[in-house]
Amino acid sequence: MKYDDITYKINGCAMKVHNELGNGFHEVIYQRCLAIELERAGLRFAREVEQDIFYDGIHVGTRRADFVVENDIIVELKAVINLEDVHLAQAKNYVVAYNKPIGLLINFGANSLQFKKIFNPKFNQNPVNPKIV
Repeated sequence: MKYDDITYKINGCAMKVHNELGNGFHEVIYQRCLAIELERAGLRFAREVEQDIFYDGIHVGTRRADFVVENDIIVELKAVINLEDVHLAQAKNYVVAYNKPIGLLINFGANSLQFKKIFNPKFNQNPVNPKIV
């Protein structure tokens, strides 16, 4: 399945959740509902995927992406009134840190569902030391 097809399905799942629940819930509620819809759509995914973060070769912490879908797409959820630059930066950092080609930032907190597609300018299809197994 191509990336556009996968992101289209993910966006459709998110729209279904937002149409059903509207805005106003905590992020974790949307995350649980989106997991149900992703499963129904036949997409393979993992939730709360932890990734080590390194600075100059030194381990400095870990982060968790809300979803990794079809092992290629990072999905980061928000439940805020408006997306801000910091949310976009966080999603971009996840896409780079996880070495995935594409990410989706989805905000359930606004009156209308908000989507941002993020591309990884540093994506390496054949990393020497893959970060996620």
